[in-house]
Amino acid sequence: MSDAPTTGPLIARNRLWHPPAYTPGYKTSVTRAPSRALVAMGSTLSEETGPAFGRDMLGELDNNLILNFTGQPAIGERIIVHGRVLDETARPVPGVLVEIWQANAGGRYRHKKDGYTAPLDPNFGGCGRTVTNAEGRYEFLTIRPGAYPWPNGVNDWRPMHIHVSVFGSGFGQRLITQMYFEGDPLIKRCPIVNTIPDPAAIDRLVAPLDMGMAIPMDCLAYRFDIVLRGRRQTHFENRREGM
Repeated sequence: MSDAPTTGPLIARNRLWHPPAYTPGYKTSVTRAPSRALVAMGSTLSEETGPAFGRDMLGELDNNLILNFTGQPAIGERIIVHGRVLDETARPVPGVLVEIWQANAGGRYRHKKDGYTAPLDPNFGGCGRTVTNAEGRYEFLTIRPGAYPWPNGVNDWRPMHIHVSVFGSGFGQRLITQMYFEGDPLIKRCPIVNTIPDPAAIDRLVAPLDMGMAIPMDCLAYRFDIVLRGRRQTHFENRREGM
């Protein structure tokens, strides 16, 4: 099977799968929500093709967040995050760029606007990338991120999560989402998660523990499969729009 992604017309998104744009429980949606109805348009060549990424664009440690910042090991629980990128008909999507970013083990991002009092890990940058193989598979070695408080309600906390960006085989398949961890009690308490109306859509954001991929005496593993476009698609991160 070739590593080149398949291109062609895209199935229209099912917007009922995504949260309403205006959800007052998630405070920033109040100012970001559009005042007029969204207009659905068919895909054109510009949405159906490109961009294309190759493995020659990646560094040796790009998918190893434990070592890729300074070469010294980051602090925290070592985990593998892996899965497949599939299209709306369950076919693998090869040769697409998957990027992740996350907080460190203490729940703090390496970002100048992160004011949480948890310490920064000097050896953890929090970003990684890889390209799917011929079977649509990807894999990262990282640390489990910590939960952190955020100024939405009096005592709101974000669950442990990893941000995921996938370019797909064309701009129309661009996806930005979040991966949560099986068993985290903060998932049900999160105002962002609770904007999603369908419990099945929330379930698709929760990565189950995968002991079959865990490495004994080293790290646990979590599987997060991503579906682009169509009725089975992985849910978008809360945003105003999206083709």
